[in-house]
Amino acid sequence: MKYKIIATAPMGIEAIVAKEVRELGYDCIVDNGKIIFEGDALAICRANLWLRTADRIKIQVAEFTAKTFDELFEQTKAIDWQSFIPENANFPVIGKSVKSVLASVPDCQRIVKKAIAEKLKAQYQKGSEWLEETGPEYKVEISLLKDRAMITLDSSGIGLHKRGYRVGQGEAPLKETLAAALILLTNWTPDRPFVDPFTGSGTIPIEAALIGQNIAPGFNRGFVSEEWEWIGKEVWDKARLEVEEKANYDQPLSIYGYDLDHRMIEIAKTNTEEAGLADIIQYKQMQVKDFTTKEEYGVIVGNPPYGERLGEKQAVENMYRDMGKTFAGLDTWSIYILTSNEQFEECYGKKATKKRKLFNGFIKTDYYQYWGKRPPRNK
Repeated sequence: MKYKIIATAPMGIEAIVAKEVRELGYDCIVDNGKIIFEGDALAICRANLWLRTADRIKIQVAEFTAKTFDELFEQTKAIDWQSFIPENANFPVIGKSVKSVLASVPDCQRIVKKAIAEKLKAQYQKGSEWLEETGPEYKVEISLLKDRAMITLDSSGIGLHKRGYRVGQGEAPLKETLAAALILLTNWTPDRPFVDPFTGSGTIPIEAALIGQNIAPGFNRGFVSEEWEWIGKEVWDKARLEVEEKANYDQPLSIYGYDLDHRMIEIAKTNTEEAGLADIIQYKQMQVKDFTTKEEYGVIVGNPPYGERLGEKQAVENMYRDMGKTFAGLDTWSIYILTSNEQFEECYGKKATKKRKLFNGFIKTDYYQYWGKRPPRNK
């Protein structure tokens, strides 16, 4: 059976998620905040395991126009819920409404919940009995946009950015999905050195190592749909076997993470061990102005402090100046820096080859890209 699958994505990186979906072998449509494609139950498992930059994987159950609560109730009740939700399922309902007549989200949630419950009781011949809801979770979402109602099931559970390796973190951790996007937006290949000079809890180097060895980002965690009867253990086992078969654990990598704070270096090392990558990434306590290298054609990806707090701006901008001087001689290296500081190029001392607008959480940022010389073909 084919399902309509939705990979949700943060604003600005939909195209990267779409590229990942196509690389998995599925044609897709790109929309605001989501990528839509069709696939079987195995596709749902594969999307959860492999998509590095998506937030969640949802299954579209139905879509219809609803301008009254009666319409919402009757059309929700008309769905064959028995195909998706077993008799003992726990099925919480969440919702959102944008530019729709049915603006009260709690009322929409309540009506959808009631409609599903009535249909399931009829299908499972429960009569007037309560549904126990003691079994696996099937989280339903009712989403209204301009009076079009879409009902989906969340197959991920915990958001996909939760890879399962982050034991500790700093004050402003970078989401794993955004870290992966920053790397996928570069020209880095596994045969080239990779440096994060502001490594924090190690998220960027860890994501680089996972990409470099083609390790699926979901290899180390579970998903709510692993308990779903209509997908089944056999299909999930097949998807996880593919993850093992496609990983290239023998790929040599040169990945380095540096940070001024020795406590963050220890946290980064712990997280890297949890990811099973301790032998691959090298960490060192160091400030950016002390960075030197004899290697060529490397890639630097950094998420430095932005200087948004009172009193920090001057120190951060001085650090950007130091960075510009330190990296000035690295003409074969490509450098990528994410910051919300609008004076970055001026402080760094050089205009970026390209800029891309991205959101780090709710912070508007620019991704400054400085492209180095292309490596010779034999490199």
